[in-house]
Amino acid sequence: MDTDPSGSGGWRFAQCFGDKGDVEDITEADIISTVEFDSTGNYLATGDKGGRVVLFERNESKKSCEYKFYTEFQSHEPEFDYLKSLEIEEKINKIKWCKRQNTASSPLDYQWYAVSLPSFGANHNSSDKTIKLWKVFEKSLRMVSETNHYEGQRPLPPPSLRDHLKLPRMTFQENIIAALPRKVYANAHAYHIHSISVNSDQETFISADDLRVNLWNLGISNQSFNIVDIKPVNMEELTEVITAAEFHPQQCNVFMYSSSKSNIKLADMRDSALCDRHAKCFEEEEDPSTRSFFSEIISSISDVKFSHDGRYILSRDYLSLKIWDINMESKPVKTIPIHDHLRGKLCDLYENDCIFDKFECVWGGDDKHVLTGSYHNFFRIFDVDSPNDVVLQADKSAFKAKKIGGPLPNKNGLKNGRPGGLREAMQSETLDFNKKILHGSWHPRENTIAIAATNNLFLYSAA
Repeated sequence: MDTDPSGSGGWRFAQCFGDKGDVEDITEADIISTVEFDSTGNYLATGDKGGRVVLFERNESKKSCEYKFYTEFQSHEPEFDYLKSLEIEEKINKIKWCKRQNTASSPLDYQWYAVSLPSFGANHNSSDKTIKLWKVFEKSLRMVSETNHYEGQRPLPPPSLRDHLKLPRMTFQENIIAALPRKVYANAHAYHIHSISVNSDQETFISADDLRVNLWNLGISNQSFNIVDIKPVNMEELTEVITAAEFHPQQCNVFMYSSSKSNIKLADMRDSALCDRHAKCFEEEEDPSTRSFFSEIISSISDVKFSHDGRYILSRDYLSLKIWDINMESKPVKTIPIHDHLRGKLCDLYENDCIFDKFECVWGGDDKHVLTGSYHNFFRIFDVDSPNDVVLQADKSAFKAKKIGGPLPNKNGLKNGRPGGLREAMQSETLDFNKKILHGSWHPRENTIAIAATNNLFLYSAA
């Protein structure tokens, strides 16, 4: 990640999955809504707005970190609330992997992951706010090849003597990949589910909506425990909502949740059953001189992530990334502006609703780099300990250039990563706000990242 002549930090386009043509009218159901590597990095999962889950596995025949299609299945179906005359979308909101619980021979056997579906409205129909636990495994198909009545396809006369009876013979046909929903967790949320996080003990997980955080046991689907509830008695007095929640990666009793009021609360389940009284609150005082009509919107935290060692917290608001030391609540140790040039366009972004976009943030596997997205399919990788950063673009021209062996172009005709090239393009007046990088995931052991760009999945790698 050190400075290099190309300005790309050694990052190079590796793969692109999805429709690689110039598609003007993208089907809404094909838009990728979540991306997640498993804990080994050997598998990669994506979910889309059509309720489908697509799994990729690492291609071991390649020396580089490349992936190939593994399987696809329909996780959620669209439904209709007849009482409210509302259609309930099937969008996959989050995917989280659970670690393998045994030493099964199949690579994915007992490798579980949970898929959450956002809720619609405040009713308690299980179908409109569902978390599912899936088991994906390889299964051998066998068929009866020989019986007392048939030898292959040739019919045989019935056996006349007992000694002529024989046991049926089974022969191997093929291996198939099966996906089974093992648990369905429902009826616990009245509002939009936006976060799920599996505990380090691999026995429990939390799910969060705008006003509550619930604790579940992976083995019990019909009962959960409410551990955070910020719903006021009078909903007209509502001043903030929960925006994200995550368990500590090492301490199974600690979790955090972020708020639309630009704060992050750390809670300890050992203190009390209901964790409304937080143990720590990470919040930076706002500069009164910079306050505007949009201040509360752009300061709302859209995502929070613990570092892998649990020492630091990464948070993302609309315009910046912040890195917090878990031992210092008063201010972040580092604030990284992402697209400060958009401050002058906040009115336009408010009118087209882009100001409400929820950008995710990701730690690198070594906790030394962080990743987040921007508009026009730009995304940025920052060095935690230095001012170095890399600007890259998840653009289909990268795939085309690699296919023909040419340079990686951008809109200005400059090579991808040339100093001033993508960085200047990112700040141009011709940004397409319909193209945005909201979701990404970082390989846990290597410098490989997966980026969701509308209906395409891009992979980039660095040496």
